[in-house]
Amino acid sequence: MMGIGMPELIIILVIALLIFGAGKLPQVGSSLGKAIREFKGAIEEKPEKNESTPEEKPKENPQP
Repeated sequence: MMGIGMPELIIILVIALLIFGAGKLPQVGSSLGKAIREFKGAIEEKPEKNESTPEEKPKENPQP
């Protein structure tokens, strides 16, 4: 399995340039970078106990 090399990156850049145009490309890159940063922040964030979710009730053992 081979990684992405320079020729592949150039082809991807040319296709993106054709699809979005030269004026929109910086905006697309900026919003993509923000989305990646937010995603990483959400993953690294410690899960906090949310009060809006119902709390777990202790399981009751039925008496025979």
